[in-house]
Amino acid sequence: MSEQTDPRNPALSPLAEFYGYAGIAPFLLAALGTALLPEHAGRSLAQQIAVGYGAVILTFVGAVHWGLAVGGRLPASLPVYTGAIFPAVVGTVAILLGGQRALALLAVGFGLFWLYEHRRLGLELPADYLRLRRNLTVAVCALLALTMIVSESVGLR
Repeated sequence: MSEQTDPRNPALSPLAEFYGYAGIAPFLLAALGTALLPEHAGRSLAQQIAVGYGAVILTFVGAVHWGLAVGGRLPASLPVYTGAIFPAVVGTVAILLGGQRALALLAVGFGLFWLYEHRRLGLELPADYLRLRRNLTVAVCALLALTMIVSESVGLR
């Protein structure tokens, strides 16, 4: 049975994949805004957008796991529920911190969640989903790190 027709490993919807990759655009625009906007206030707003959007998206990836656990597609266990909630806690702390520290925390949060997802649940999640999450995590972490570096160079903390 091929991976595409295996009901335990469904193919990822092209629309879901499109929206997943499109979700990188705000991270890219925030990095560009932080680097290129002429006013300090605009650069600061672009950095805040990166933090806010990053926190929301990190929470979103945890919510996927929450929904899968509540719906019986992942084990309803303490580690799974804790893993699903972890991104929201990290995102909230990042918003409270703000600035470069928030960007760094978000990058670490995305990376840790990717490790958790692949190491702890890799056999229970569809291969196409894991591939998409890997690609998106690499892009998001790189753009958050770039925004953090650019923030330093333009005088944002």
